[in-house]
Amino acid sequence: MSVEIETAMVLAAGLGKRMRPLTDTMPKPMVPLAGRPLIDHALDRLEEAGIKRAVVNVHYKADVLEAHLSARTRARRGPFVIVSNERGLLLETGGGVAKALPLLGARPFLICNSDTTWVEKETRNISRLAEAWNEAAMDCLLLLAQKDRSLGYAGDGDFHMAADGKLTRRAAGEQTPLVFAGVSIAHPRLFEDAPSGAFSLNVLWDRAIACGRLHGIVLDGWWMHVGTPPALFEAERFFAELDAQGG
Repeated sequence: MSVEIETAMVLAAGLGKRMRPLTDTMPKPMVPLAGRPLIDHALDRLEEAGIKRAVVNVHYKADVLEAHLSARTRARRGPFVIVSNERGLLLETGGGVAKALPLLGARPFLICNSDTTWVEKETRNISRLAEAWNEAAMDCLLLLAQKDRSLGYAGDGDFHMAADGKLTRRAAGEQTPLVFAGVSIAHPRLFEDAPSGAFSLNVLWDRAIACGRLHGIVLDGWWMHVGTPPALFEAERFFAELDAQGG
């Protein structure tokens, strides 16, 4: 089973504290990587995947980000962007999506972090997610990266994945080779009876795990988590080497 994804939520409202001093003057989604702001890496990936609408939440230095998004719209660069205003209260990942649900519609939608990007191989990973989606079995489907094919990540991993794609959390003190790559498909029912106000998507993922309805697939390519200046430097070097190789 597969699904046609037409709408995405791009999470772009964070404070970017770990990216200081670069974020002293700009929101993290506007930090440039390989000549383009991080937000453009995310939106261009969505456009390549055929996604028509993107809801982007804003909070920190929101005017800077909104001005850039408006310029994209004037230049007719897809997808069509709708802003979800979180200036008054930062709602974290789960709360931000929950606030934007009326803009996202009743069908499954993509959720994408604005500080994550990747270099693909032959197949587009967003298309692979859509092809792997099974509405009868899943409330959420995560794109996972292999730690040994990742840049900017030094943690212990996030999930164990069973042969059927079901995910469970790693236990404290454990290591796992799979880390969340910042992209997922979610059904709106994932947010039924969600907490009010600010909360993390992890709350809803744990609830889906308990029901056996959180699944994953592994990214085909190299993943980059661009969350700190050293990680940005590493990603810049990776792109430069790729360009030198003609990739």
